[in-house]
Amino acid sequence: MKTITRPLNRREFLRRAAQTTTMMAASTGIASVAAPLSARAGEAGLRRGSRISYFYDGEIHVGEVGQPEGKPLTTGHTDFKPSWSKTGNHLVCFRRLKDHPVVVNWRTAIFIIDADGTGFHQLTDGTHTDFNPTWTRDGMNTPIWNRKNDRTGGFFVMQSKVGGKPGEEVAVTDERFHNWAHSGLTDGRILVNAAHPTLGWGVFLIARQADGKPRYERIQWELAAKGQMHRASISPSEKKICFEYLAGAQFTEPGHTLYLGDFDAQKRTITNLRPFANEAGRMMWYAYPRWIDDEAAIVYHSGESGQNQLYVYRLEDGSTRRVSSNPRADYRYPHGEAAPC
Repeated sequence: MKTITRPLNRREFLRRAAQTTTMMAASTGIASVAAPLSARAGEAGLRRGSRISYFYDGEIHVGEVGQPEGKPLTTGHTDFKPSWSKTGNHLVCFRRLKDHPVVVNWRTAIFIIDADGTGFHQLTDGTHTDFNPTWTRDGMNTPIWNRKNDRTGGFFVMQSKVGGKPGEEVAVTDERFHNWAHSGLTDGRILVNAAHPTLGWGVFLIARQADGKPRYERIQWELAAKGQMHRASISPSEKKICFEYLAGAQFTEPGHTLYLGDFDAQKRTITNLRPFANEAGRMMWYAYPRWIDDEAAIVYHSGESGQNQLYVYRLEDGSTRRVSSNPRADYRYPHGEAAPC
């Protein structure tokens, strides 16, 4: 559940996180950032050929997992959180146009660019706070994202289309109560966190009905009564899910545990949950788990080295390996090819 009463000051978090990690490394003997940091990293060889999109020092890149960076797709701006369409080879991202110490006070623009760097166009005019875009999986390649309601402080879900222009976007959910879209299903339903006025807080699948109003179907999951689900991604087969989990009701950016579980879209359940990163809940940034290699692996970013880096967790043997090639660069928001969250 996206809490917006105490928004994150990202600059301060990153500064403190780096200081904390450096002190912990000095006191515990954690390996230098030039080497893979997982205790089991040596067990997991890199598998060539899997492509991802990701943030690298504020620019959007596309490349093979574990390989050095090539030419960026975007330059001259700070661009965030690419998501790769199921077909058509499009990326949808957001661009920060107005900075602010409080992240939810940024002004941003949603844009689409093709994975080869062509086809750039903005979907929004940059006067709103638009975050975390992804795509529907219903064959329409519809970009969706979360827009802040400046009157309430909550968010609601928006959509547009490939080739769309600013002003053509429309609301998917009622802007009067909080909704945050995570991931989609091939039947058109969207996984959201919501503070529904009658159903209350929860994780839901929403489906639009003939009258245009969404129908909310609650998801049952084992940790619902204990904490929050964030940045969830349903696997390509729609049989698995990965997400960030944060205990308690108060949102903080560091300290999330990454979980993997079984997903049943018909029963609307998440079961067999198991943590695969930061089980201890260390106060560091572990974030944005996303599916790669036909859901044989999950890529995510972590600040455990003192700098944000990319890691791959493999389901078959439980191994983890750092895969970002530059230990001094800032890597974030990885996303698998043709696997929209």
